[in-house]
Amino acid sequence: MKVSIVGGGGLVGSCAAFALQFGGIASEIALVDVNEDLVGGQVLDLLHGASLTSDQRIVGGTAEQSADADVICITAGLRRKPEESRLDLINRNVALFKNILADLKRVGYKKDAIVFVVSNPVDVLTYLAVKELGLPPQQVIGLGTVLDTTRLRSMLAQQISVPPSQVQVTIFGEHGDSMVPIWSNAQIAGLPLEKFPGVTPGLIAEVEKKTRGSGAEVIKKKGGAGFAVGVSIADVIHSIALDQQRIMPVSSLQNGAYGLHDVCISVPTVVGRTGAVSHLEVELWPKELSGLQRSGQVLRETIDKVLGG
Repeated sequence: MKVSIVGGGGLVGSCAAFALQFGGIASEIALVDVNEDLVGGQVLDLLHGASLTSDQRIVGGTAEQSADADVICITAGLRRKPEESRLDLINRNVALFKNILADLKRVGYKKDAIVFVVSNPVDVLTYLAVKELGLPPQQVIGLGTVLDTTRLRSMLAQQISVPPSQVQVTIFGEHGDSMVPIWSNAQIAGLPLEKFPGVTPGLIAEVEKKTRGSGAEVIKKKGGAGFAVGVSIADVIHSIALDQQRIMPVSSLQNGAYGLHDVCISVPTVVGRTGAVSHLEVELWPKELSGLQRSGQVLRETIDKVLGG
């Protein structure tokens, strides 16, 4: 399977490429970027470690590298300027994203390609890609709350001293302020979270608060997230490449799940070779359901503002 990473010269794109290299599942990784020197350096750095990782073809180039890709992962994006409003940043990223989509349409793409959006605001841009590219909606997915979910699991594991891989709790909704942690179904190694030793409502509230602010904290301390988002991206791509049919909180176009319509948002989604294979509904606490539906309304309002509906 060939994966092209649009924005492969940047922190997120290069970290995704590194995670995919160690995964050893993608047969070819193409880094696409307007900065030819930067992307060339990233490719060289990856190639220099190839004998210790896996046997893959790793190349750099322009939009043409996406024409025969099985997964087109878009990570390119702009950072917020001082004194810039969130809406202004969204508008600038929408403009950049439209140029990327125009390039993809110009060079063409495979009919069964999966377009995987990571650029922020991820839910809005995933919706834009659905509307612009003409692919079946299930072939366009966004990273959604996959990164938020692993942050939540990892920080909860740290607080109660358990292996992170044994924490099961997921975040639904927008990748943003209105995200909804689903505590009603949370478990530790199959045991109910609320009955696990040391877990209190106060601890849960503290972990949730830290998760909500963790992205901003990483940006403040090191300039931007890289490692965690890189492995999150690779995790989704591996589920596509191996047709694993895993249930993941990716963002995709909704047509009725939890009462959500005509927005791209994260709900339990079966992810396989055809993208978002199906959506699942599990029973939620009433406050979680109302929070998820409110998150959908927030996204709908943002879409109306920046895309005109």
